[in-house]
Amino acid sequence: MCGIGGILTRRAELFPGAALTAMSRTLRHRGPDDYGVLLWDGEGAPRRSRDLYTPGAIRLGLVHRRLSIIDLTETGWQPMSTVDGRFDIIFNGEIYNYVELRKELLVAGERFRSTSDTEVLLAAWARWGVAALDRLVGMYAFVIVDWRERKLVLARDCFGIKPLYYVVLPEGFAFASEVKALLPLVSRNVAPKPLYQYLQYGLTDTGAETLFADVHQIRPATVMEIGLDGAKPTSERRYWQLPTGENGDISFDEAARTLQDLLVDSVQLHLRSDVPVGACLSGGIDSSAIVMSMRAVGGDQVDLHTFTYAADGPINEESWADLVGKEARATVHKVSVQPRELVRDLDRLIADQDLPFGSTSIYAQHRVFGAAHDAGIKVMLDGQGADEMLGGYPFYASARAASLVRGGQPAAALSLLKSSAANSSSGAIRAMLRTLAGLVPAAPFASGVGLLRRLGGGQGVDHGWFAERNAVDDRYFWEHRSSLRGSLTATFTETNLPALLRYEDRNSMAHSIESRVPFLTRGLAEFVFSLPERFLIATDGTTKSVLRAALRGLVPDAVLDRRDKVGFQTPESNWLGDLSGWVSSVLNSDAARAIPALRADAMLEQWSAVQRRRASFHTGIWRWLNVVRWAEQTGARFH
Repeated sequence: MCGIGGILTRRAELFPGAALTAMSRTLRHRGPDDYGVLLWDGEGAPRRSRDLYTPGAIRLGLVHRRLSIIDLTETGWQPMSTVDGRFDIIFNGEIYNYVELRKELLVAGERFRSTSDTEVLLAAWARWGVAALDRLVGMYAFVIVDWRERKLVLARDCFGIKPLYYVVLPEGFAFASEVKALLPLVSRNVAPKPLYQYLQYGLTDTGAETLFADVHQIRPATVMEIGLDGAKPTSERRYWQLPTGENGDISFDEAARTLQDLLVDSVQLHLRSDVPVGACLSGGIDSSAIVMSMRAVGGDQVDLHTFTYAADGPINEESWADLVGKEARATVHKVSVQPRELVRDLDRLIADQDLPFGSTSIYAQHRVFGAAHDAGIKVMLDGQGADEMLGGYPFYASARAASLVRGGQPAAALSLLKSSAANSSSGAIRAMLRTLAGLVPAAPFASGVGLLRRLGGGQGVDHGWFAERNAVDDRYFWEHRSSLRGSLTATFTETNLPALLRYEDRNSMAHSIESRVPFLTRGLAEFVFSLPERFLIATDGTTKSVLRAALRGLVPDAVLDRRDKVGFQTPESNWLGDLSGWVSSVLNSDAARAIPALRADAMLEQWSAVQRRRASFHTGIWRWLNVVRWAEQTGARFH
């Protein structure tokens, strides 16, 4: 796990050496253990060293910041080259099956100088090229220089666990693990459409765009090539996609057994590390599955530490985390948060995240990783991805009901919705209503959008400003809603999961911690997405039905029998209520009034109504605050 970055220009006199130095410093938190540099003048051999300042012409500069996890010795240093000098690599991530790949490559005649997974990845690429990606079990964003073909190859893992951003310059190209490392090279102009999606619906990371118009990201499961001579992208293609077919022959019991085997095997691979490993534990099914699997495969040899956010208020999973921690014989660490601490740490949190984020729950996660760092844990396992694969959120019930209606089972659909609503919070029911709104036929589209905007708290947003820029985009609440499979695919690849992975990457790396997500392997995802919908959400509304069955005997029954859905959820309305004066000052600030996409007076009026209990709290309030503070901190420009 590391930070990577680089700049390529067409001519040496255009190379921004100061920006490369700043890039390395900006990424230091991602890899505080070591660093390396590759510099190339466009003609001779590249120079690899730890010296950022080197006199002479430069056309290509690569920087690597190392967080040492596997092979802690000097032999794991990057940039790393092949023995014949054809390839160089800088790599952020982990290849969990590197042991097996190493053995295969040794049989094929390869020789290794280290025990690192980086060298295995490099050797695999040298032997198999892009086909090597089909053999990897891991998370990765890497850049390979092919000196013979005179090109850079940028690749990102199937799910986008590890980030990789880029900018196309007038005379070159640059990339980095985080947006902030690229900002010295571009304008701070905001992209209106991503801003609309965030303010209106809380969506982030929905595609190649970011909130900065000049900064883009490599999409998951994508390879991009950049010619060294032209210093521009020459090709971009996806190398993997989710399966679309359904396996109608598998039984429920067989599916449960296979799912348990896949998960336990994945956790075993994810435990490979030369440093201490811990786990996030919310007390929900997914994190409990990870923790109990860690104990099952690691036995008593694993010194298991778990880290839990203990919420102050009625939404609290602490007792469930205690139950799992005791069952797993883990050392349980707990984190509590006070509202004033959010204000104290907000500027750092915004800087760590790079871009606005969905809710204050991201702060709770930030503090959890901070506690892990303080405890000396360098690797953490987490349960991200399970909800988006297995239908864990209440709003998926609406999409499952749509599938039943299309299949000629309206009575079953109604029964499912009733059961789901009976076991859901008011917020979850609102989410179901938003999804149901997306099932309305095209004719009442306008009224449906109005409902969505009211539920999203859009009164503080200047919709006219967005309309003038053709940036009003409601499609994510109208597409892929006619079936559970379509809804899962959309949230897995376009909306929920990409955002959650960005939050987790930035929060963990801010504390120099590698976060691993065992649910997200190609094999596991391909298997789950091939299962019939009825295995995921049962007709009685039970979410993640096949996963609950798979975990019987591994996870305590009391956890598996839960029907509520919480996670690292914070009492956001209470927090902001306690911080009422601060909220008002931000919404009434010069910075807020300088953002033409927001209506400062309307925001203040709505916040006042919430405080007087004349209006309900909604999550859009946090998004207003986040955009104002983010714009002020980054110098974002609105045109």
